[in-house]
Amino acid sequence: MKHLCLILFCLAAPAWADEDHDRARRALEAGEVLPLAEILSAAEAASPGRIIELELGRDDGRWVYELELVSPDGRLYAMEIDAATGEILELEREDD
Repeated sequence: MKHLCLILFCLAAPAWADEDHDRARRALEAGEVLPLAEILSAAEAASPGRIIELELGRDDGRWVYELELVSPDGRLYAMEIDAATGEILELEREDD
């Protein structure tokens, strides 16, 4: 049963990714979020590093990007950015 669930998840994952992409595109076209390039510039200015995960979602009625990044010295950070303004809402180092 565990293997069946994993297979179903793997088959469904591309569809979820398409839905996320479409949702982000619609929000950009509606002027609700900034272009991703601007979000990435804001993230780099706040904390240089390599982004390893990026997710766009709604939080308390506003669009928020949640990022995980690895700093040049190998530390893991979590960051939240207001997708409409580019404001850094939260930046915290993940515990080891």
